[in-house]
Amino acid sequence: MSTMAGEKKGKARQQRGGPHVLAHDRKDNVAVVVVEDLTAGTEALGVITADDSSFSITVKQDIPIGHKVALADLKAGDTAIKYGQDIGRLVRDVKRGEHVHVHNLKTKRW
Repeated sequence: MSTMAGEKKGKARQQRGGPHVLAHDRKDNVAVVVVEDLTAGTEALGVITADDSSFSITVKQDIPIGHKVALADLKAGDTAIKYGQDIGRLVRDVKRGEHVHVHNLKTKRW
């Protein structure tokens, strides 16, 4: 996530209202949607909670609240990192800005 365009400290969040997506750590490659009805084409404001930095991402699909958005292009077999933790394995390629959920992410437990 170190190449995210438009990174700024908390000022961006204050100027545009609350964030659309939250990531915990710069290592995260998915973020959680925290607003209702995030629609395709939205230039979403994201915040990394560990350091209160912000970023923007163009959402490519409608994504419900509580679901995840890819912060980078991910390949099938890649590990999804959320809250700094391994949350599973991608079973399909996912592009930056696309919806990440049970249709393309599976647990590694079985």
